[in-house]
Amino acid sequence: MRHGVVILPEQRWSRAREQWVLAERLGFDHAWTYDQLMWRWLRDEPWFASVPTLAAAAAVTSRITLGTMVATPTYRHPVTLAKEVMSLEDIAQGRFVCGLGAGAGGLDDRVVDPTERTPRQRADRFAEFVEALDRLLTERSSSYAGEHYAFEDVPVNPGCLTRPRVPFAVAATGPRGMRLAARRADTWVTAGPPGRFDALPYEKTVADIARQLDRLDAACEATGRDPATLNRLLLTGALVGGVLDSVESYRDAVGRFGELGITDLVVHWPRASFPYQGDLRVLEAVAEEVLRPGRETAARTVPVKDPPGGDPRDGEDRHDEGEGR
Repeated sequence: MRHGVVILPEQRWSRAREQWVLAERLGFDHAWTYDQLMWRWLRDEPWFASVPTLAAAAAVTSRITLGTMVATPTYRHPVTLAKEVMSLEDIAQGRFVCGLGAGAGGLDDRVVDPTERTPRQRADRFAEFVEALDRLLTERSSSYAGEHYAFEDVPVNPGCLTRPRVPFAVAATGPRGMRLAARRADTWVTAGPPGRFDALPYEKTVADIARQLDRLDAACEATGRDPATLNRLLLTGALVGGVLDSVESYRDAVGRFGELGITDLVVHWPRASFPYQGDLRVLEAVAEEVLRPGRETAARTVPVKDPPGGDPRDGEDRHDEGEGR
């Protein structure tokens, strides 16, 4: 099990810097922030942009992987996002995951594009969004012609450090989104049972997550992918509650969801008030009693290998996966 934390982009950098540095020091494998213009209950509260936040976080950390949770077509375009993703990954020296989602039709939609879209239209747009971004980040110069996006001969140079491109983490709970994740993603993301606006105790969501994982396996098989090659990330806090109530609840959640096949468990940085209200001391205790022992065990059992020499880009060409819609 890998462990991650979401840090809301709500603090001025003089304070936020401490959170990102501490997330790495505590031993989390990855840290994320929301890629939105504004967010639900915090609409009138401070809220900073994700790209400069992640760039700053990359500059003050050296080990932890960073990511967007999640970039959407709500106000992003594949061309401009591709340039930002390439730049972020370069600053982070490869420690970047591009989290992607269809968008939930919230405040960002109404601000940037008030067009009402059906679930099918949103799914169509998201499929093009992911496929166009994949093409931009894997080809030296790419073109795309779809219903929602079109561009011609766009270079993304020098390209990603990670080949053939940065990893994608695709959030999806519907059958079509899961098939898209099976085709394009390195990690599948779920926040729990969809259609809810309050958190259930995590133990009451296990059956729902198990059913989602069964459907994900079916989507992988339908697209010809080995299900074992797709990471499965559970984002807790919004729909899956109680994980960070105590060290014991965290350890129990790791066991329950790990048995289902979840490979990555993500919590939110504890806030002083709703949402994600919690105690930072619990997060620190989790790091001391759950994360750190796991690191020590891994250090004793996994041999250390010298990294390969040379620039990972030397002699390599990006390539397209060759898959259409």
